Amino acid sequence: MSPTVEDSISLPAPVLAAYSYCETVTGSEARNFAYGIRLLPVAERRAMSALYAFSRRVDDIGDGTLAPEVKADRLGVTRDILDRVRDGKVDEDDTDPVAVALADAARRFPIPLGGLDELIDGVLMDVKGATYETWDDLKLYCRCVAGAIGRLSLGIFGTAPGAPQAERAPEHADTLGLALQLTNILRDLREDAANGRTYLPADDLAKFGCSDGFDGPRPPAGSDFAGLVHFEVRRARALFAEGYRLLPLLDRRSGACVAAMAGIYRRLLDRIERDPLAVLRGRVSLPGHEKAYVAVRGLSGFDARQIGRQAGRRRS
Repeated sequence: MSPTVEDSISLPAPVLAAYSYCETVTGSEARNFAYGIRLLPVAERRAMSALYAFSRRVDDIGDGTLAPEVKADRLGVTRDILDRVRDGKVDEDDTDPVAVALADAARRFPIPLGGLDELIDGVLMDVKGATYETWDDLKLYCRCVAGAIGRLSLGIFGTAPGAPQAERAPEHADTLGLALQLTNILRDLREDAANGRTYLPADDLAKFGCSDGFDGPRPPAGSDFAGLVHFEVRRARALFAEGYRLLPLLDRRSGACVAAMAGIYRRLLDRIERDPLAVLRGRVSLPGHEKAYVAVRGLSGFDARQIGRQAGRRRS
């Protein structure tokens, strides 16, 4: 059974302070994510903030300027913290607020903490300079850094009582995570290139004449950059279509949260499709009023109902 708001309010002061810290991190570092989880009940929102704050710590290690061997050591320390959470060895007065909040969330919800191990594994791939020859290679990375987050989140959301094919919810959550991550990769193409990272599969880059990479506001000479972007957009759209089957399996508030976050990324994808070169000029983003529209649309249940009708037609 999910905890009530009253349960959440009666938490010990150190735990409340730990959640407050995680919510501050989430609000300042992940505006799209924070926008979506505002639609959740208090206990679920706090648990999602704890997940985000831990995940952010892992990402920040990978994205930092430390030497690779130092990053690997720090990721090992972070995994040790996760082990302490998993083993119930984090007390409420622990000096690490993220560990305190995550430990409380894990006691209240059936969060599959192994997904955070997968996230650490994915960031280690970055630290070691992994490259991806094919989509299957990249998909493995995306499942670690994003698909796992979808499955972790599902541990907090749960599924709606009596939802048909609820057993497929983890699969759909994983696929939706892939869709979000591929959208991120397109959005951050130039930023990642500046940091010496290329995530798009090498065979896709070669197919469209983009193997030289992206080191400025213009695509490689003679390349079909727009063709490359449109190809990846189609792949992301197919992933969204599959992942959106998760929505009818969730309760209204959880479905609204997922619809809001996914809807923001789908609109980013629309913008990238209309103007592929935008990703080489800077980060593509949505204005606040457009995010608000997406949130209202999610809260109304429109997206969940639409996906539910489509699924019903496919089964009939």
